[in-house]
Amino acid sequence: MTWVILEDVSLRDGLQFEQKFLPLEEKLILFHLLVNAGLKRLQVGSFVHPELIPQTADTDEFVRVIKDEYPDILVTALVLNGKGLERARDCQMSHLTMSISASDSHSRRNVNRPSLEALTDMIELVKSAVDSGIQVRVGIQCAFGCVYEGAISEDKIVEMASRLAESGAVELNLADTTGMGHPMQVKRLVKRVIHAVPGRSISLHLHDTRGLGIANMMAGYEAGVEIFDVSAGGLGGCPFVLGASGNVPTEDAVNLFDQSGVHTGIDIEVLCKVVDRYEELLGRLLPGRMNRVIKAQNGFCP
Repeated sequence: MTWVILEDVSLRDGLQFEQKFLPLEEKLILFHLLVNAGLKRLQVGSFVHPELIPQTADTDEFVRVIKDEYPDILVTALVLNGKGLERARDCQMSHLTMSISASDSHSRRNVNRPSLEALTDMIELVKSAVDSGIQVRVGIQCAFGCVYEGAISEDKIVEMASRLAESGAVELNLADTTGMGHPMQVKRLVKRVIHAVPGRSISLHLHDTRGLGIANMMAGYEAGVEIFDVSAGGLGGCPFVLGASGNVPTEDAVNLFDQSGVHTGIDIEVLCKVVDRYEELLGRLLPGRMNRVIKAQNGFCP
């Protein structure tokens, strides 16, 4: 039996720049709905300054409420600096996500530092977390191109991945932050990174800006990736990227793999209840397709 792991990032990446603030009580409802649908990996927030991302200001409390409730669920959150790492340690996190950009222009907009300077700092941050007994996944943003700089050297991506693996990261996440990637590129770069970091897991974080998110996901799977970031309803985006749209919808990814005979362990109809909840809370339809398909099949036309 062939499996993939889908990590839902809607509670973090999906909500982080939404104008409507969701209280912790609503986030907990969404978390339980995602778990009930069969998700086994969930990003639930960010240990960043509350003034920068108010939507995730309650991450510490959120984690303390849920972390012992489902021991078989991997609960993770984003950390970008030493202060965030200290907060994560205080919450007794066992897994963290970290992230840097391969694009100088995007890195300066995002963290006010050039890419290689950010890489040096990130390597030290990863080492510090690993020394604390925390497993770390590091994402390389703009791995497939940048709207400000154009193509990013694949050699640079491979070198960054190698250095981050050497620092102790157990998983390298290649992020198509700007949605510029295409299937042949995804296959080629994934194979190069897998070859460069043997023994490390490779995952993909794909945006659907140009409508190629699902195609790139299948290309990544065919190249050997078994872990993919997704977001219920396709919620999310990046304010530092011109024209950026959301992540690949979780329900659309489940349908892709179900139709391909690849198991996710996720019940798509239960998952669509999460999408319904997000749409109700945010007051708009989300871009994911399968929720509307299933509603039509069940005789409901919104």
